Amino acid sequence: MTKAISIALLVGGIVLLYFGGQAFNSVSSDVSRVFTGSPSNKAIMLIVGGVVATLAGITGIALSRPKR
Repeated sequence: MTKAISIALLVGGIVLLYFGGQAFNSVSSDVSRVFTGSPSNKAIMLIVGGVVATLAGITGIALSRPKR
């Protein structure tokens, strides 16, 4: 059960990183970068969420014990 959750976190994290990259390179993020000097909040939150979920999934897979 734990391994399935870890795999789901890993896949979800990778998906969030993909969409975060797309949002980072979007027109709205470029406009935000012109006025504030940083990308849009949506892009930042997607990338941070993707990193956290991916790391949690990798950690869960690495620490899961194989069934005997």
